[in-house]
Amino acid sequence: MTATRPGAAPLRPLLQATDVSMRFGGVKAVDSVNFTLGEVELRCLIGPNGAGKSTFFKMLTGQLKPSSGQIRLRDADITGAHPHEIARAGVGIKTQVPNVFNALTVRENVFIGAARRTSVKRADAIVDEMLVRLRLTSIASLAVGQLAHGQRQWVEIATVLAGEPELVLLDEPAAGMTQDEVHRTAELIGEINKTHALIVVEHDMPFIRLIAKTVTVFNQGRILMEDDVGRVLADQRVRDVYLGKQAA
Repeated sequence: MTATRPGAAPLRPLLQATDVSMRFGGVKAVDSVNFTLGEVELRCLIGPNGAGKSTFFKMLTGQLKPSSGQIRLRDADITGAHPHEIARAGVGIKTQVPNVFNALTVRENVFIGAARRTSVKRADAIVDEMLVRLRLTSIASLAVGQLAHGQRQWVEIATVLAGEPELVLLDEPAAGMTQDEVHRTAELIGEINKTHALIVVEHDMPFIRLIAKTVTVFNQGRILMEDDVGRVLADQRVRDVYLGKQAA
């Protein structure tokens, strides 16, 4: 399957999962899923609890090794690779719970993300760029432990981006945020998508409406539908299995 933006020319594949399955004993949490993401594409993964989307996300990040199938990042086989190996291959991972150093400042946290992959001089330049791009300059000297929940999430996103990944994986980036924080996070994701491919796993449907272009819907371990966000949210099958009154 060739990755596309709705209404646009096909995108060169960046990530491809082929016949990927995950079994837990006799339970098939993910069942022969095929998934393709293009360069600089934004894809949202949605589905009801237990649909398989989180398990699929964990296989992409190296938290789980697929029972069968293959995952490739460009020409590299990353099936079953460890999280640090996947990160080195060019994948940045933002988990739902912020993974930051509370005692360090915003600048220091972002610097750590940059310095893992480049020289100190280059890292300083990357930090300056990330602080401006994610609008964190005004809080750069504050300890992360002093920040509000949304600000901590943005700091971690900046730290992930400082590692210069090609692909960014975000697990429920809007969870626990205020309405204003949700809207700012949507704006930041749109900015990031100008230069990076992203996969976003999210439950918040108003947030999905703000950011999504193409949506992949999981149900019972399989892909139920994959299409433009408007068509997905209007589809009766999706309403029946997941959205319900939220789509009205």
